[in-house]
Amino acid sequence: MHKYNFYTTQELKPKGWLLNQLRLQANSLSGNLDKVWNDVKNSACIGGDAEGWERVPYWLDGFIPLAYLLNDEDLISRAQKYVKAIVNNQEEDGWICPCSKENRKNYDAWAVLLISKVLTVYAECSLDKDIPKVIFDLLSNLYTLLKNGEIKLFDWGKYRWFEGLIAIEFTLKHYNEEWLYDLAKLLKEEGIDYKGVTNLWERPLNKWTLDTHIVNICMALKGEALYSSLFGNANTSEVDYLLSVLQKYNSTPVGIFTGDECLSGLSPIQGTELCAVVEQMYSYELLYKITGQARWAEMLELVSFNALPATISDDMWAHQYVQMSNQIACKKFPGKPIFRTNGDESHLFGLEPNYGCCTANFNQGWPKLALSAFAYNENEVISVTPLPTKLTTNDFNIEVITEYPFKKSINYKISAKKPFAFSVRIPSFIKSLTVDGMAYKATNENISFNIEKGEREIAISFEVEPEIISRPYGLNCVKYGSLIFALPIEYEKVMLEYERKGVERKFPYCDYEYLPLSDFNYALFSKKLTVEEGKVDALPFSSQNPPIVIKCEAVKIDWGYEDGYDSVCAKIPNDLTPISNIEEKQLYPYGCAKLRITEIPFAKKQLYHLKQSNIKGG
Repeated sequence: MHKYNFYTTQELKPKGWLLNQLRLQANSLSGNLDKVWNDVKNSACIGGDAEGWERVPYWLDGFIPLAYLLNDEDLISRAQKYVKAIVNNQEEDGWICPCSKENRKNYDAWAVLLISKVLTVYAECSLDKDIPKVIFDLLSNLYTLLKNGEIKLFDWGKYRWFEGLIAIEFTLKHYNEEWLYDLAKLLKEEGIDYKGVTNLWERPLNKWTLDTHIVNICMALKGEALYSSLFGNANTSEVDYLLSVLQKYNSTPVGIFTGDECLSGLSPIQGTELCAVVEQMYSYELLYKITGQARWAEMLELVSFNALPATISDDMWAHQYVQMSNQIACKKFPGKPIFRTNGDESHLFGLEPNYGCCTANFNQGWPKLALSAFAYNENEVISVTPLPTKLTTNDFNIEVITEYPFKKSINYKISAKKPFAFSVRIPSFIKSLTVDGMAYKATNENISFNIEKGEREIAISFEVEPEIISRPYGLNCVKYGSLIFALPIEYEKVMLEYERKGVERKFPYCDYEYLPLSDFNYALFSKKLTVEEGKVDALPFSSQNPPIVIKCEAVKIDWGYEDGYDSVCAKIPNDLTPISNIEEKQLYPYGCAKLRITEIPFAKKQLYHLKQSNIKGG
């Protein structure tokens, strides 16, 4: 059993900067993909002749909650059109994917698992009473085929077996039949055991494997907890172990793991695939829902407020396939890419750099984060992630007025028709806390309130201190609350309009190179960090007008380029001796700094005065 449930799109609506972000998404690539991209527009999933496997369900996985969160009639009607077309193509025995009966044994069942999950999203958003039976028939067919050996899990389906558990859990609420548990057991039996392959995660290779594929792994983080919760005892020992290996051998400052597109080690010049970012977010959302443990919500914030916006353009018409911690240019490699298993355009911002999976899948990030703002069980309502939202139920309304994570206050306006227990999760990085103007000492992860019938306001403010966190190779990163900060590099965008393999890129859904206009070769000179808050405007993660900056003292060093490249900085700087005077530099939130140095060294301070006499103007 899950400890909590999340509220639905009928009850929860975005406000403030989150509403701006979702509207931006709806008005850009995510909200127009069915108009401009053939793999969605003419997908075999809806009777066309284009890709009919994962891209339409990937897209719907985010487009559906986006449409209903915004209560946008046009978006909703388009979502309904796609779902109805998929459902209308369901065969009598329950099979739902565009594949002939003769070819089912050769059809990777990952698409079946994915569509089953997406249909649960649609059912919860639309309240369409016919969808539970569609999912029931789909799962019944899958169970029969697996039990009789007519199909087997292989390739992606074998590595993503646990995705089917989401639809199984949903269906159990409508049809409490024993075979659904047997299906879960069958999926697990045919699926991969990730604990058995973690030895491959310790030494990344320039080799593509399903065992080290970053998206598989980020999805798998929730697998054991999903499975064990079906049988009444949620267990997180597997995810704890998987994370310990990942963090030791493949970590980044923003909570994601390197994978371009397979695990890539600790180097700040390796990349992380965007699909992995949103799937890691979804895993953390479900892990919180299942366990109620605050750590999953805090880890979710770190990924959501940093890695997600960093790899999507300001206008959200373009995205990267992979992002890098130290990313000083995004231009096509003339020769061998720096990435272990990705192509030479993977870090460009565009329509479908490298592969189109991220084009379809990235848009689940913001809508599903919005839906994780509040959780509840029969005893408690909890503010999980303090996003600007309004929650409306038959018994109460709660409006969250905040500019968190950019600002340090959260105000709740509550109107209750009857008493209820309300809790607010308090992040571990908060140094001091004030509730309704009074100092408050948090003794656990939540603050609890007994809300009485009537009106109530709760004002929470807190203090956070910027901190410097050590990273591998003698580098460091700057953290302030849930935000990681990076040295931004000014850039110009070079627009690339072209057609390749029948896929047209034209403004605004074209590709871009981001070419640097400022220097990257800086080191921190001191630990002095000064936070300056600004205005949170219509683009909360703007690369031009960040809502918050941190000022620091820095000097130029001989950093150098990675051997064989002129657009990739060296993994480890050549020399930490200062070669300039001390400068005051601004660090931007990682999500705002599209070109950046995130993992940064300290200069050799003791040599500064010796070198000053050799510095022009020193």
